[in-house]
Amino acid sequence: MQYKVLCPIEKKGGGTFWVRTGSAWENRDGSINVELNVLPTNGRLHIRELDERDRARGGAATDDGAPAAKRDIPF
Repeated sequence: MQYKVLCPIEKKGGGTFWVRTGSAWENRDGSINVELNVLPTNGRLHIRELDERDRARGGAATDDGAPAAKRDIPF
């Protein structure tokens, strides 16, 4: 089973903005590995199963909808 790791960020006007921070997967023995690309400053992580949209994208971390070339910029 594959998962996405998200960080919920509360908006000033209400609501929540979700930032994908990494991925996780289940091992044969039932344990779970978590790989983070960033560390949340608020200390909160939320793990969800990949949905159909994620699977269609190959599970790639594309939380902002930016073209791949823009996501590859390291700043």
